[in-house]
Amino acid sequence: MFILQFLTREYNTFVYITFRYVGPSDMAGESGMFMVHQTIGSVLCCKCGIPMQPNAANMCVKCLRSEVDITEGLLKRLMIVHCPECESYLQPPRTWIKLQLESKELLTFCLKKLQKNLNSNKVRIVNAEFIWTEPHSKRIKVKVKVQKEVLNGAILEQTYPVEYVQQDHMCESCSRVQANPDQWVASVQLRQHVSHRRTFFYLEQLILKHGAAASAIRIKQMDQGIDFFFSNRSHGIKFVDFVGKVAPVRSRNDKQLVSHDPKSNNYNYKYTFSVEISPICREDLICLPPKVVVSLGNLGPLVICTKVTNSIALLDPFTLRHCFLDADQYWRTSFKSLLTSRQLVEYIVLDIEVVSAEVNIGGTRYVLADAQVARVSDFGKNDTIFSIRTHLGHLLNPGDYALGYDLYGANSNDIELDKYRGRDIPEAILIKKSFEEKRQKKRGKPRPWKLKSLSMEVDDKAKIDEDKYNSEYEQFMRDIEENTDMISNMSLYRNREYQPSEMASMTDGEDVPSVPLDQLLADLDLSEDGDDDDDSMVD
Repeated sequence: MFILQFLTREYNTFVYITFRYVGPSDMAGESGMFMVHQTIGSVLCCKCGIPMQPNAANMCVKCLRSEVDITEGLLKRLMIVHCPECESYLQPPRTWIKLQLESKELLTFCLKKLQKNLNSNKVRIVNAEFIWTEPHSKRIKVKVKVQKEVLNGAILEQTYPVEYVQQDHMCESCSRVQANPDQWVASVQLRQHVSHRRTFFYLEQLILKHGAAASAIRIKQMDQGIDFFFSNRSHGIKFVDFVGKVAPVRSRNDKQLVSHDPKSNNYNYKYTFSVEISPICREDLICLPPKVVVSLGNLGPLVICTKVTNSIALLDPFTLRHCFLDADQYWRTSFKSLLTSRQLVEYIVLDIEVVSAEVNIGGTRYVLADAQVARVSDFGKNDTIFSIRTHLGHLLNPGDYALGYDLYGANSNDIELDKYRGRDIPEAILIKKSFEEKRQKKRGKPRPWKLKSLSMEVDDKAKIDEDKYNSEYEQFMRDIEENTDMISNMSLYRNREYQPSEMASMTDGEDVPSVPLDQLLADLDLSEDGDDDDDSMVD
């Protein structure tokens, strides 16, 4: 092997050339060859004289920046129009875009303001990021890294801050609202003809989680529902579509002429959307009409509503047969509940015997069992015992309490039930396990979680019983603790009034359902005296 080294200098570059002879043992029989290795040397900066890698300008980066400023002529302060009411920004000429602070969309919006100025100066954006500023400062600062070709083809990068000043100016829709809060364009009237507000409590949490009513001008609580007012017809249509995806509804709309300009042929209307929610609620007992029974393959006729979304889930508690009715199927042959959750009676389980294997229906487990139960109110008065079949065989044990419907002592005037007088009607139908006795020990103690609510006005004509309202809301809170499916569809927040030390005072062995702490969110507080630890998210 022979190695020869030559040192040459050409265009301020040192080149080392190595000749290596590769013998037959190295190339496995091939002829010898030469390999050339090139190494870039260093030169001295023409201004400061420090060693550096050669470039077209023969200057180091520090000297190059002192000679050339590529940010010269670039905009460093701009004005953007911001609506303080709806947190949107004006995209000329008349488009308003709703953007969150320090979001990717806001960064793109800010950089588009610079693009024309950068193109005219032949500067290219390499990177950009926000510089934190106080939210009330009305300033948005962005650190921009740009790149430009300078001095004989040398490419220079430089970073500089750009300040965007927010100029508050309300958009057209917010201006109309501020001028006259009653000047709405579309109203959505939600109604459910039942004697309780359980459905609206649940619907309120769905609306809050998905921000469905963020564009509502005003929300008013009515006697059997809620009214939502919007400044745009499209907002009302979008809200009606949302409600139709979470509840079985039927709707109709109408419009009223407000003004007409014959010269320009412009018409102004007010639009009203009437949305009726199905009166069927979860845990209701239903007696299906004969036509519906036949259409569902002889299901029932006594069934339980186990879940309500945009469809209604019905379960036969004696055979575990089930079906799902969508909104169109229900309203085509609508029916009402025989008994509602307000008429539940507490029973005690005396004996229970499982008669079938476990069945999973829609993610919920059921087991058929024969049980002997007695009404709690009959203790000390009579020895009436009912032998029934229940679908809660996997939950109940002798000595447990359960809530159910008392068909033995109920005085029902339902027309559909009279059509089945020849059949054997069960004396009781159990709906769910009861924890009322164990809850008595915790009565008065605050929960570790809480819910947010919509900012609603109460209509003057609405007759709302405060005691009834509070009782129904407490029952709704208990339903959340007992039903994990409801927890996944709403946002629960930590209750700051709850003291963790109270947990130690609870009696060991209590089997009361509760919300897992890892599913709670912190209620954001931007006040100056807010504690940072309280604003952190648990999960």
